[in-house]
Amino acid sequence: MAEFMTTELKRLNYLTSEIDAVYHEAALRLGLSDSTMMVLYAACNSGGSCLLSDICRISGTSRQTIHSAIRRLEADGLVTLEADIGRKKKVCLTKKGMDRSQNGVAKLAELENDILGSWPQEDQEKYLELIQKYLTALKEKVKTQL
Repeated sequence: MAEFMTTELKRLNYLTSEIDAVYHEAALRLGLSDSTMMVLYAACNSGGSCLLSDICRISGTSRQTIHSAIRRLEADGLVTLEADIGRKKKVCLTKKGMDRSQNGVAKLAELENDILGSWPQEDQEKYLELIQKYLTALKEKVKTQL
């Protein structure tokens, strides 16, 4: 079978995989699974609580995987799952969860902010613009052509 990926697509896939690997390493260093880190990161980023559906959407992770992560975090006393409007559920950090997040995922976000903040403003804007452009086009093509 002939190669169907351009050099640029291979590079994009490689870089995306490497970024995912760094986040995996960060989770391991924080003593978390990837999915529990995603839950804590999302809740911490949202001021201590966020909708379960938002975590699934933002992380691209299945509802079942996020539910399993929440059960582990509940058992550790780090989060509670509370009813919200209608059938929606909200993940809320406990005091222990807030403390753990401040010493873990908040530090990760601080590192990320430091990296982006070290770039000139125009580089930050261009990088985010290009990622958004790629994402928008990919979503549309997947929706209409697959």
